[in-house]
Amino acid sequence: MEKEEKLHGTIGRDNIVVKDFELAQELNGSGFGDKEGKKLVLSYCEGLYLCNVNKLDVFGRRGVLSFDQLMETIYSKDKNILTKFLVYRDLRSRGFVVKDGFGFGVDFRVYERGQYEDKIAKYVVFVLNEGSVVVVEKVFDDIMDIKKMGKETIVAVVDRRGELVYYKLSEAIVSAKK
Repeated sequence: MEKEEKLHGTIGRDNIVVKDFELAQELNGSGFGDKEGKKLVLSYCEGLYLCNVNKLDVFGRRGVLSFDQLMETIYSKDKNILTKFLVYRDLRSRGFVVKDGFGFGVDFRVYERGQYEDKIAKYVVFVLNEGSVVVVEKVFDDIMDIKKMGKETIVAVVDRRGELVYYKLSEAIVSAKK
């Protein structure tokens, strides 16, 4: 049985870069990263996930980083990375393709299972730590705008033990609050 070759990446300013797209092509087809020239560019969450499932080695100044070292390095740039990673990992483990969000403070776009290359993202996900302070009026306004784009809004709350609870927000709930 042939051993699967690990990808090799390096940390960029706000991403992880895999220089050999040929080797990374299969992962890209599964919804990981974006092709840029002959490279595959991964978000931090994608890189952490692939490192966590032993498909990617990320190199730092002194060689390959362990998952914990990679998390620590990224945490110095993004204080919310652990919370986002927990949600990303959970959604990926459920078979969803998860990409970085777009505007409105959205953390992730989530594609329905099996529809990544065929349809647009069905869900947008806001990630919150339990006890986070949010401006409710702003969130409600964003939800109304997101609804106009035909997407469903999910709020993923990570509690103090790292457990996740998902809340689906609907127009009816938003309208009732205004």
